[in-house]
Amino acid sequence: MNVRVLIADGDQQRGQAIADACGRLGLVCRLTSHGAAALETSLGEVPNALICQLQLPLIDGAKLGAILKANPRTQHMSIIYLADHLVDAERKDLGWPIVAPPIDPDAVAAAIENELVGRGHRRQSATNALGTGDQSSSVEGDLSELPLADLLQLFHVSRKTGTIEVSQSLGRNRRQLGRIVLRGGDVVAAAVGPIEKEKAFFRLLSWDRGSFSFKPEVADLETSIHTPTRALLREGERQLAEWARMAVDLPPMSASVTLKIPRSSLPSVIHPLTQEVLVVLDLYSRVEDVVDHCSFPDYQVLRTLHTLVQRGMVDLQHQPEAAILARDVRLFSGARTARLREWLEIDRPGMPSHRDAKLVIVASNADAIRDFSGLLGRLPGVELDSELFEKGVDLDDLVTFGRVTVDPDVGIELVHVPASERFRSVWPMAGHAALATLLLLSSPVSESIQQVRQISQSLAQQASSRIYHLLLLEKGERVSPDDLRQNLSIVDEGSLFLIPVENAEKAGVLLREMFGRILP
Repeated sequence: MNVRVLIADGDQQRGQAIADACGRLGLVCRLTSHGAAALETSLGEVPNALICQLQLPLIDGAKLGAILKANPRTQHMSIIYLADHLVDAERKDLGWPIVAPPIDPDAVAAAIENELVGRGHRRQSATNALGTGDQSSSVEGDLSELPLADLLQLFHVSRKTGTIEVSQSLGRNRRQLGRIVLRGGDVVAAAVGPIEKEKAFFRLLSWDRGSFSFKPEVADLETSIHTPTRALLREGERQLAEWARMAVDLPPMSASVTLKIPRSSLPSVIHPLTQEVLVVLDLYSRVEDVVDHCSFPDYQVLRTLHTLVQRGMVDLQHQPEAAILARDVRLFSGARTARLREWLEIDRPGMPSHRDAKLVIVASNADAIRDFSGLLGRLPGVELDSELFEKGVDLDDLVTFGRVTVDPDVGIELVHVPASERFRSVWPMAGHAALATLLLLSSPVSESIQQVRQISQSLAQQASSRIYHLLLLEKGERVSPDDLRQNLSIVDEGSLFLIPVENAEKAGVLLREMFGRILP
């Protein structure tokens, strides 16, 4: 049996030594020195096994393995990881063997041979069932595993010609489809429904969930994009970063917009983008329609509408469904959503299709829960109990006071658990199977820590418990490093967040980061 092994190692000398050792065992090897080349080779040639450095350049080993596992053509490959540090060799989340340093080429070759002996015949049969020939040039996968921007960079470097078809679910059995045409690795056309050219390209680039497939056939679209591909990707990255930063303030797609001032009062000199938005406002009154019928990229149109609203030139009215549709600018990326779904086992046969995770909130004082709720309510996808929010959550309330929407099937319930000793008997039940616990603190730190110390210690004893500290700082408040070290000695750097209550924008960024950190 002609067994093919791909070796992906940034240390080319070590990679060659491993290839030589594998050759002595009769294995046919191919070498690559970075993740992009390894991904292209794996998708195109489908080797039987991969020997992969964890700290691989461009696309690291863990991400590369996840992409290959998610792709039907490569999910049967055997993988051996090479760790550059002893701590990496202890990882339990990869699902494949890890060789610890110092790396012995003969030991690696023996490990991959053992892996192939145990799994190889079955895996090769499954791979052969997919066929080869023309299919080997096709690539398909999930956007949560391989973002479209990364895929385009890969195809640009390898000068691919063909069509990328992208699909994402809109719910209720509806799907949205898009296409990007490549010639020699360059983007020459794009379309999403009736939207075409660069506007369609930037819209597709913003999709972080859904599926893609690449076929070497060129779609019947005329060349409509002439901007160099690298420049397109840089601009797309800039727009996405700005969009994420302003997501809370941008108008929701379902809102209605109308011009508030007479046209005679408009400035005589107007930027072309603003001028086009104002013209479209004469024809359409819904944000989504204005965005669709302007030729400029979606983010630029939304930002212009936001500016016009701020200047009092345009009136924005939220529709009843706006709070739901505004979650299209989501708190969680597709990859993070997939991680939470996996943790909840949503997609496992026999499990409920709708499930929520639980996030335990413990407040050291009434001001802390009030300030936290106020900041939390500004984030997209967060629904707070209106009655509780109006009167305030009492420190002795054991209550679900809100929910964070992750996707149509999954959410995170926000459960306030009292820190009072009177509720000690319910602490274990409240913390059981929780995603994490957030301790809400304020200055002085020593007093806040004292209020939550007992419940913190109780919850920390539970299996897989993860505790995060949010220190809510009022305007002008400062906390010395000594104060933190003395009172938060159990906290590592990644579990502490200093939240400025008076700076809503910065607080929002930090809370987004916190939600990203608490996911499994």
